[in-house]
Amino acid sequence: MALSKEQSQFYQQTLEMTRKQINDLNGQIEEELAKVKERLAELQNAKNAAKQIYDGACKILGVENDLEKEEEALSNE
Repeated sequence: MALSKEQSQFYQQTLEMTRKQINDLNGQIEEELAKVKERLAELQNAKNAAKQIYDGACKILGVENDLEKEEEALSNE
C-alpha cells in the first residue's frame, strides 16, 4: 500500500523530529558523563590526599598503615 502525500510528509517530519531529539539526547548524555568524570576525578584526588595524610600519621605514630594492606588485598582479588 502506497502512502499518500500527507502520510509521507508526516513520517518524514517524524523522522526529522526524532533524529533531532536523539541527537539532543546524545549531547545531554555526553555532558552528564563529562560532569560525572570530573566529579570522580575530584573525589579520587581528595581520597589520595587523605591517604597521604593517613600514611603520614601512621609513620609519626609508628603504626602500620592498615589501609595499604586492605587495598593490596582488594587488588589481589
